[in-house]
Amino acid sequence: MNYFKKLSSIILSGIFAASLNAAYAQQDPEKADPLLKIYRETPARINDLIHTKLDVRFDYKKCYMYGKEWVTLKPHFYATDTLRLDAKGMDLSNISVVKNGKNVPLKFTYDSLTVAIQLDKVYHNNESYTIYIDYTSKPNLLKARGSSAINDAKGLYFINPDGTEKDKPTQIWTQGETESSSAWFPTIDKPEQKTTDEISMTVQAKYVTLSNGRLASQKNNSDGTRTDTWKMELPHSPYLFMMAVGDFKIYHDKWRNKEVDYYLEPKYAPYAKEIFGMTPELIEFYSKTLGVDFPWNKYAQIVVRDYVSGAMENTTATLHGEYVQGTHRELIDRYYDNGRSTIAHELFHQWFGDYVTAESWSNLTVNESFADFSETLWAEHKYGKDAGDDQNHDALLNYLEQPDAATKDLVRFHYADREDVFDVVTYQKGGRILNMLRNYLGDAAFFKGLNLYLKTNAFKNGEAQQLRLALEEASGRDLNWFFNQWYYGAGHPVLNINYKWDDATKTEKVYLQQKQNGQIFKLPMAIDIYTNGKKERHKVWMNDEADTLTFPAITKPDLVDVDADKILLAKKTDSGKTLKEYTFQYFNAPLYMDRYEAIEAAQGKQSEKDAQKILIAALKDKYYGLRVKAIRSLNMANDDIHNAALPVLASLAQTDENTLVRAAALRTLAKQKASGNMNIFKKALGSQSYAVQGAALFGISQIDAAQGLQLAKGFEKDNSGELTQAMVTVYAENGNSAQWPFVYQHFISENMNAKFALIEMFTKMIANIDSPAGAQQGIEELKNMGIKYKVIDGIGPFIVGLLTNIKEARVKLKDDVSAKAADEAIKAVNGDKLNN
Repeated sequence: MNYFKKLSSIILSGIFAASLNAAYAQQDPEKADPLLKIYRETPARINDLIHTKLDVRFDYKKCYMYGKEWVTLKPHFYATDTLRLDAKGMDLSNISVVKNGKNVPLKFTYDSLTVAIQLDKVYHNNESYTIYIDYTSKPNLLKARGSSAINDAKGLYFINPDGTEKDKPTQIWTQGETESSSAWFPTIDKPEQKTTDEISMTVQAKYVTLSNGRLASQKNNSDGTRTDTWKMELPHSPYLFMMAVGDFKIYHDKWRNKEVDYYLEPKYAPYAKEIFGMTPELIEFYSKTLGVDFPWNKYAQIVVRDYVSGAMENTTATLHGEYVQGTHRELIDRYYDNGRSTIAHELFHQWFGDYVTAESWSNLTVNESFADFSETLWAEHKYGKDAGDDQNHDALLNYLEQPDAATKDLVRFHYADREDVFDVVTYQKGGRILNMLRNYLGDAAFFKGLNLYLKTNAFKNGEAQQLRLALEEASGRDLNWFFNQWYYGAGHPVLNINYKWDDATKTEKVYLQQKQNGQIFKLPMAIDIYTNGKKERHKVWMNDEADTLTFPAITKPDLVDVDADKILLAKKTDSGKTLKEYTFQYFNAPLYMDRYEAIEAAQGKQSEKDAQKILIAALKDKYYGLRVKAIRSLNMANDDIHNAALPVLASLAQTDENTLVRAAALRTLAKQKASGNMNIFKKALGSQSYAVQGAALFGISQIDAAQGLQLAKGFEKDNSGELTQAMVTVYAENGNSAQWPFVYQHFISENMNAKFALIEMFTKMIANIDSPAGAQQGIEELKNMGIKYKVIDGIGPFIVGLLTNIKEARVKLKDDVSAKAADEAIKAVNGDKLNN
């Protein structure tokens, strides 16, 4: 599942940083949750699932699903005469054992979450038995709380079931992870279980269905419905079961004669190949890299509305939130964005998560850390080493910026709620740990180890120790030290680096010190020493809290590059490196991070010539991400920077091959408010890129607010992404109640990501609008967001902060009614949080 990257990129942005850190600061470390003291052992396996057969139909009016189930099981080892199934919030009308084709009723007790069944006899582990269950699933009546990971947990979702929501299709879809499949069919809802399945869905004939495995049959019924039967003939875990029903167009692709299908709303069907077309190439790359061909009969991807997370790797049928889709124009500005990286992430799960599944949520790392790592792996393969390193570093920052992440083990046997394990430690930290291990072992040994792990545990379960053993067998190296500190320990090195050249002895000393609380890490690393145009590599180990390394050199080195592969999962402070050395590093060291670090060093010293040299050169860096970073780093108030950068920015704004670079250059020019740039902005309005158009509109509005306002109105029928953000900014700063309907309707119709991109200017308009009714509309929407998303750490306090600002602004405008509405909204967000 790939929700955490998407959510954390929002939460950890500058918008949320203050409220999030404040929320953690208020936590009392002495009042630890008593649930954290519970050891989360792998559940005992009493009975094993073998086969699950479902026959279901849907009641759109009641939002019920009527189901019949035949589930075949056998005792795992010890004989038993009882069976307990997870079954959340259901009506159970009949539970029987199937004997000679007849249903023999069984006694059972049900507590609304699990059902305890008294079997007809004692069964041994060489005997299987089939249980028949007639049941009704009532997901909308289920009291299920969401989490930071998944903002709802009712398993089965009816979207716009009565068709009353304008511009929203009617759909049904499921979400099983972590243990919500048991909200729509009784099962042993644990990842350690594996079962084949057959699902028959009776739906209106106009709708398309999707489930795991192959579409075995379709039968048209006399009442205008159709029954589709899907068969999954290889075993997988219950949380990976899925169904989807709706008006979808199917684009048929293929990989080595296996079906590869893309299910999209009709509006996006023409762009199916642009959205998902990299999938066959991805399957080929992963199959060759892992030495295990894609193990399933087909691979489908479907995009649904109102999804409760980012995406879900259901076996053979990944379900995506709507943010992954886009029109041709929207896709122009998406390079390796959340959508494309999610496609890579979810596909890798078909091996790590579906083919071999974590045996418990404590070992979720063997699912999610691998999927996170795959995003870097694919970026590197498809877009180049710089893109891979960019992806790797961005994930590292997401981990390092999370306030309490350093307190959590990667393999986690203590947690308050299983959903808590879906965090930056399991995802971003775990992915970086794998990348370090890959670097340490080398690609050949690392991927041979993954091959062994997959083949040894195929269609079964895995945990971190099995991964260690496979990598040890492949490499011949002991890895207990690595797994003990990175998998079974918490935190990361906080590494301070210093240097001293001794001219008398012709030696360079490197001082390394780990300053973190907690464990001291063993750190293998490379150190590159550049002298007289030559580079010499030294492979070293840091074994202690403080180490001094000595290297002979014929003259003072031009650069000492510690962690030369830029691979350590650490917070590093290179306190001994001069700006002159960073300048050498930018122009001579080979990696993305070498240049990134130099730009970072130059950013705060722009009055110095070396810093100017770095930043101006970086405007033309070979990698677009660093060009964008350099543009955003410029201090245009510095005359030397201004004069050197201005012609380069003008050129980039008009001619750079990358639309995000052009947009960044236009925005920096916009802040100059120089009328001489007006023609550049007007020309850029003709771009097909929404990002370029948005930056151009912002630039025009900074020079001529009235013209900007008028131009914004002209884009109301065709806008998206950064153009929409620019329009909302123009309206918030220069508009009035006449523009409010556009802003409000656009905001409420957006997905969560887009809402949070717009929320700052949306709030500003609510605060200042000359319509109390409009202000109250906006306040209500913010209140609803605060309640809905408060399960995501930091969102509740953040929304309360916005509402407080609105309240103060409306008081100044003497709008007492709106001020009162804001106050009540604040209480609702806070009060609702307390009630939960």
